[in-house]
Amino acid sequence: MKPRYQIAGATVAVVGMAKSGFAAAALLGEKGATVRALDSRTNDELKARGARAGLEIRGQDAAGFEGVDLAVISPGVPADLPVLDELRARGVPVIGELELAGYWLEGPTIGITGSNGKTTTTALTGHILAGSGIAAQVGGNIGRPPTDMVASSRAEQWNVLELSSFQIETTETFRARVAVALNVTPNHLDRHHTFENYAAAKGRMFRWQQADDFAVLNADDPVTTGFASLGPAQKIFISLEHPVEGGFWFDGQLIHAPGAVLMPAAEIPLRGRHNVQNVMAAAAAARTAGATLDHIAAAVRTFPGVEHRLERVAEVNGVAYYNDSKATSVDATEKAIDTFSGGLWIILGGKDKGAPYRPLRDPLHRKAHAALVIGAAAPKISDDLSGHVPVVQCGTLETAVDYAHQHAAPGDTVLLAPACASFDQFRSFEHRGEVFKELVNRFVREGK
Repeated sequence: MKPRYQIAGATVAVVGMAKSGFAAAALLGEKGATVRALDSRTNDELKARGARAGLEIRGQDAAGFEGVDLAVISPGVPADLPVLDELRARGVPVIGELELAGYWLEGPTIGITGSNGKTTTTALTGHILAGSGIAAQVGGNIGRPPTDMVASSRAEQWNVLELSSFQIETTETFRARVAVALNVTPNHLDRHHTFENYAAAKGRMFRWQQADDFAVLNADDPVTTGFASLGPAQKIFISLEHPVEGGFWFDGQLIHAPGAVLMPAAEIPLRGRHNVQNVMAAAAAARTAGATLDHIAAAVRTFPGVEHRLERVAEVNGVAYYNDSKATSVDATEKAIDTFSGGLWIILGGKDKGAPYRPLRDPLHRKAHAALVIGAAAPKISDDLSGHVPVVQCGTLETAVDYAHQHAAPGDTVLLAPACASFDQFRSFEHRGEVFKELVNRFVREGK
């Protein structure tokens, strides 16, 4: 697609120098732009990384934005920063890294969004396409930034992208040949301020589709169902609750595809009813890309799952330990709890994202021995859960794991499903999950 803005010869500010920022800067440099790398952090480690990439990292102050022709913001940078609003007022375009990638990304794209399940669905879609002999590369919010995928993209190859609201909200022309919305539940309210803003950010992906594109939508979610009116794409619905004509649906035992049975749900190697929904969404997306139902079912049966998503770590003295560090929202944690019958010691907490924790009251009352709370959100979680489940103030992940190890009995489960972001004590949800696994594996090594 032809770039909407002049890039060659332009001075472009890249705002937010994490992984996506460095990838965007590299692409812009290749396309002839003069790149100005800006970040609110100016520590020595970031400066050294910038120097290795040939970039001088500058602060996000007014001087850093002086004289720029375009600003490209990383997903982690709020789009409503006052300095960005000042740029817009001066007529300087502000776009996101995903929009930039779309200018040069070759081949059709499958874009997958949702409050929960998008990482699993994205990885599974890529796995199905690979098992079907269909060329594809996988990235986005999972793994490689979209701008880093441009060089390896080809006209005959699919780009399977996990897309967050942070990435989609700054798009202006980005087109997904297949756009998938799994669900929209309260999340990232600290960033989007209202649920309506958050839902609108997700829905932007469907506005840029064309009549020969496909929109895969969850018929059981009123928000995703509402996305059907946003664009002219052909609609494919999925449902856990009832039959849907021309779509994929579940009767409680079998997954149905248009005109056929895809597979029994019992053959899915992933835990939880929500993963039946993820399978249907991945199947619908892969089917539009040319995968047969036989290849889809065979690939689902061999899918190994995703690290940090209901990942069984070990069993120690009859107690099972599960890492669901990717459960960074209340809804994701509720789905994790639903996959277990009881006996839970659940570790909750981290950086609060604005949503209440009250929806966890009833499931934890029924299934948990205690909630072990950590991090900055611990006081709010304690207030919301008090009187419904015993709450233990642990402060740190290590203290919570040690407490669970000391108190859990054979047959119990220790579940890390924090319902929070990780950034108060960890670099990322991956880092948090890795620390959890190391703490558990310490018990294994010591034979405790």
